[in-house]
Amino acid sequence: MRASPHTLRSELRALERRFVLAPEDVRLGKKVVRIERPRSVEDLIDEDDFARDERLPYWAELWPSARLLARLLVTEPVATGTQSTALELGCGVGLVTIAAMMAGYDVTATDYYEDALRFTERNAIRALGRGPATRHVDWRALPEDLGQFDLVLAADVLYELPYAELVAEAVHRALAPGGRVWLADQGRVACEAFLEHAAARGLSHRVLQREVPEDGTVAPTVTVYELRREGA
Repeated sequence: MRASPHTLRSELRALERRFVLAPEDVRLGKKVVRIERPRSVEDLIDEDDFARDERLPYWAELWPSARLLARLLVTEPVATGTQSTALELGCGVGLVTIAAMMAGYDVTATDYYEDALRFTERNAIRALGRGPATRHVDWRALPEDLGQFDLVLAADVLYELPYAELVAEAVHRALAPGGRVWLADQGRVACEAFLEHAAARGLSHRVLQREVPEDGTVAPTVTVYELRREGA
């Protein structure tokens, strides 16, 4: 959903009062996008949240998988005369959502954290002059009216084993006929299990792109998988 302009401005200004912001410039094709996020992820850890469902504020980082997926998106054209839709599962601070909007998609950004949605809106508006639709989504209780999308996006969402089946079910339900899933992963524990759960739901996969770090660096290898319904 999209908040009213007045409400949205108030919410975005509130981020400046609540957080010390850390900006970073990220190049997406010919454009440099400034992404703001909370400076200290550790300060965001909520003991009550963790005790309830082991929730940690991974959303506030700019992960390598999100960077690669965003770069890949801006090289993917949208067919002229179409209005393609995209859903991001776990939008974080909005880099992938912004890239999908730059590529011409009508994007719905979702996250488990309301603050992630606000940062995504803030960063998109500053980069593009407009924000995406946003929605608070819990993978364990997917909204019945979430809808289906031409492109489902996810970057670094498989860091806990239970997420393998949850994300597989989410993309299965959200994928429109003839659509595709782009999921970027940097070697997280649930990736292989996710691919197995996706296959059980009729989704085949291929490696779309793999980025191997240069020798001597500690960066992870990032793989972007494309999933489609078998036979599509």
